[in-house]
Amino acid sequence: MILFTDADFPPNPYPGARPECSFVHRDGAGHPLDTAPRGWRTDRIPVLAYGSNACPAKITWLRENLGLGAEPVVVARAECTGLAAVWASGLRERDGQRPATLSAAPGVTEWHAVWFATPEQVEVLDRCEGRGVRYDLARLHTGTVRLEDGAAVEGVLTYVAAGPARMPLLVDGAPVRTAKVPQHEALHLTGTPALTHGLNATPIPLPR
Repeated sequence: MILFTDADFPPNPYPGARPECSFVHRDGAGHPLDTAPRGWRTDRIPVLAYGSNACPAKITWLRENLGLGAEPVVVARAECTGLAAVWASGLRERDGQRPATLSAAPGVTEWHAVWFATPEQVEVLDRCEGRGVRYDLARLHTGTVRLEDGAAVEGVLTYVAAGPARMPLLVDGAPVRTAKVPQHEALHLTGTPALTHGLNATPIPLPR
């Protein structure tokens, strides 16, 4: 059974469209979560996706351009509290769009997604996110992340700002949530980079 194809969820404008359901991505389409590889909750690495990585067409782009391979990608919809996807202070060099970054957000609840990724898939995400330059891969301790069935995701990893260009953009002293302002408006925002994302997150050292 196919839930959707990539064409249903185009990648532009950033961060792209995403389905309001969990899915397994393979062959340019989304399939029901019950088709996921056995042991996906325990044997794979949970990585919170709050920007374009939840867009099915972006996953195909990762396969075609960064060597993600044909292995199924498990994307579970997740309720996140105390966290928010906000617009970053800098623009992407590749296309001039303003990327998302993660910020602490007390009292806020948003729906994002968790990749349950193989180690090889995490390596591809590292290259895509510019780990160690644009973003750090970190273990998140702020807030809570729960799947649609209510299960808490323990030890979730995510990409957090590694420098000023990916720190939250502060407009009138506050971050701007991606849920409130679309990309075409975000491009014209002016402000200053936050000094911190406000998250309790432990960066994971890069492999030597």
